[in-house]
Amino acid sequence: MDTTGLDDFLADTEFSGVVLVRRENATVFEAATGLATQRWGIRNTLDTRFDTASITKLFTSVAVLQLVGAGRLDLERSIHDYVTLDGTTIPHDVTLLHLLTHTSGIADIAEESVGEDADTGEDYAALWARIPAYTLTETADFLPLFAHKRPATMPGVEAAYSDAGYILAGLAVENATGMPYRQYVYDEVFTRAGMTDAGFYDRRDAAPRLAEGWDQGADGLWRANLFGAPPIGSPAEGAQATAADLARFAQALRAGELLNPELTGEFFIPQVQLDDETSYGFGLEFDLNRNGTTHSWYSDGIGAGASGILRHYVDPGLDVVVLSNSEEGAWPVVRELDERLGG
Repeated sequence: MDTTGLDDFLADTEFSGVVLVRRENATVFEAATGLATQRWGIRNTLDTRFDTASITKLFTSVAVLQLVGAGRLDLERSIHDYVTLDGTTIPHDVTLLHLLTHTSGIADIAEESVGEDADTGEDYAALWARIPAYTLTETADFLPLFAHKRPATMPGVEAAYSDAGYILAGLAVENATGMPYRQYVYDEVFTRAGMTDAGFYDRRDAAPRLAEGWDQGADGLWRANLFGAPPIGSPAEGAQATAADLARFAQALRAGELLNPELTGEFFIPQVQLDDETSYGFGLEFDLNRNGTTHSWYSDGIGAGASGILRHYVDPGLDVVVLSNSEEGAWPVVRELDERLGG
C-alpha cells in the first residue's frame, strides 16, 4: 500500500482520531491526530480508546457463536426459546441466525427511513430527545423501544440493518450464561483476544485515555455527545477500544482464538445478499469482487460523536482501522484508504 502523503491528507481534512494499517504484526501506517476532548485540548494518541459504535456488533456475534459452539445456543432456534418475549410483537419464527444477519424483519429501535419515506422516520437524535438516553444502561432497558412495534417484514424475507436484532442477541447471551452481556464479552472476547484496552466505559465517569465524542454544529460550536447516546455500550453499539485492540481482534478471529474451526470458517463466509456488491455475515459486511470472491470484509459504525471502521483487505492481507471521535470524521479517511487499495 502506498502511504505517501497520508499524513498531509489527515492534516488537510482536520481528522480527529487514529488510523492504523497492519499486515499481521507489521505496521504499514499509523497516525493519531486531533483532540481527544475539545473541552481541555488533550490530543489523541495511538493508545487512545474510542467509541467503536456499531463495530460492537462483531463482539456480540462472536459471543453468540461461542455459545453455539458450546451447545448452549442454537442459531436455528426461535429467539423466544432464549428470551422471554410473551406479549410482544416479535414473531416466533425469528431465529438467532436472522438476528445476526439482519434478516429478522423486526422493527428497529429508531426507524430511520430513507428515500421517499425519509420525512416519516425518526432518527436516533429525535428518539433520545423524547426518551432520555441516560436511562438506558442495561440490555433489557432497550426492549420496550421496539418489542411492541409492528414487524417490517416476515423473518428471512429481506436484509435490513437492525440494532434491535443485536439487543435480542445480547439478551440471549445473558440468559444462556447468567452473566451481564458486558462482563461476558470482556471475559470471553476482549480478554481472550488480547484486547487489553477494550471495555465498556460509562461516559459519565472518568476513564483514562478515553476520547470524548464531539460534533460541530452549523453554528460552528462544538458539542459533546453526553446526551446523544446511552452512557454505556450495549450489544448493538458503544464498546470502546484502541485501534490496536481492533487489529488484534481481527487477528484473533482469523487465527481461531475465539471460535472453533467450523464457526471460524463460517464467520468469514457471506450469509445473505444485500445488493449486487455487498453481503451480510455475522456482524460483518462483505465487499465482493465481480466474480463473487471477497474483496474486503468490514464492520463500521456511526453515531453522535463517533465513527469508524475495522476492515480487512483480502488480497494484500491488510487490516485497516479508522476511529474518530466525531460523527463524520472517519469517512473521508475511509474513502481515501479504500481508493488507495483498489476499492
